Amino acid sequence: MIAYIGLGSNLGEREKFLKKAQQFMKEEGITILKCSKIRETLPYGYVNQPLFLNQVVEVETDLSPFELLERMQKIENMLGREREEHWGPRTIDLDILFYGDEIIESPLLIVPHKEIQNRLFVLEPMVELNANCIHPVFNVTMITLYEQLLEKLSKD
Repeated sequence: MIAYIGLGSNLGEREKFLKKAQQFMKEEGITILKCSKIRETLPYGYVNQPLFLNQVVEVETDLSPFELLERMQKIENMLGREREEHWGPRTIDLDILFYGDEIIESPLLIVPHKEIQNRLFVLEPMVELNANCIHPVFNVTMITLYEQLLEKLSKD
């Protein structure tokens, strides 16, 4: 299955955490097909914190969505992720953005990630990797969501 994982870090050696997360994904049997460039971005939600480095990776996996979530949380823990405050600073954040075209809504996992359409730091790298990827809930491409968000932001 093709999946897209969002990576973010705003504590410590941010780029090193992104690279280590990718290394650990490979060690967990997750094949990385493509990586977006790394972008420095403003915090989202709770804004009184350091700048983030963000990236999206396209992966191939035989893991189920819940197994993939378990592996992402394991990698976060290995890299010192502490969950003290929602949207707070973190060494690493790994979000399953898409898992094929599946739609999953459970207490443990929501896929596609529910905030994709509101986050430039996700849409820009998604457009870079696969502009024609279709969001299975909204049934539009990443480039369309990206353009819609740019238009919305230009009016705010």
